[in-house]
Amino acid sequence: MSPGDEHDGYGGSGQTRTRLPEGNTGDVHGGARRPARGSRSLLTAVGVVVLLVAAIAFANRGGGDPADSSPSSGTPGTSATAPTGTRPVTGTDGTVPTGYAHDEQGAQSAAANYATALGSTDMFQKGPREALVRAVYAPEVADDLVKRLDASYSPELMASLGLENDGNAPSGLTFVSRTIPVGTKIKEYAEGSATVEVWCTGLVGLAGEDSTKPVTSNWFTLTQKLVWSEGDWRISSSSQIEGPTPVNGDNRASIAGEIAAAVEQYGGFTYAR
Repeated sequence: MSPGDEHDGYGGSGQTRTRLPEGNTGDVHGGARRPARGSRSLLTAVGVVVLLVAAIAFANRGGGDPADSSPSSGTPGTSATAPTGTRPVTGTDGTVPTGYAHDEQGAQSAAANYATALGSTDMFQKGPREALVRAVYAPEVADDLVKRLDASYSPELMASLGLENDGNAPSGLTFVSRTIPVGTKIKEYAEGSATVEVWCTGLVGLAGEDSTKPVTSNWFTLTQKLVWSEGDWRISSSSQIEGPTPVNGDNRASIAGEIAAAVEQYGGFTYAR
């Protein structure tokens, strides 16, 4: 897949619908303006991407596109679900929405919600991380992936992010790790498999008055290969590239206290196509 392909289909006729779930998940949309490419910190480079890099290294070892998949137009067109507020899923597995429709729209909804889950702070703690991986990945890849991720989230990595060994933020600081899908696009679809692109923005950093790793934002596109397994869509492999990235606006970067307060006050969404 070439970088140029990632620019096709975004901002088209389809609209992504969101629904605020019951309860506050602690997610927030917004944050400090994205730093210049040359000064991107280790926190941004690792905090948002480390899970997916580790997962890709394992899950893509088999490589190859699904044998029975066929190209799709990549544009939702008239089949896109109207923003009626209808719940896109019927249940949850822990904190992850589950029970997606066995069709293109269900695959897009699954990919968006899985991107959000895998970009959350839960991925930095051993127990919640294993629960998320088992909820969103196909069973045949989950066991080995859990072991590889446990090794990747080492004390050295946590220290580089300014976190304690257990993944918690130091006293007085709030760790922020959010992935916010902007849109989805079907690349390939077959009865038992789908390839979905998810265009995202992300937030990562430590919010608080004494933070030396402030919350920053970035833009990236995930390509998730899904399989229909045990009555739901599950990830078999995924990859990530940078962008498409819009031009920075003129918004004032919020002070650390404002970001920390927003993390506690604003909940996240269940995404649907």
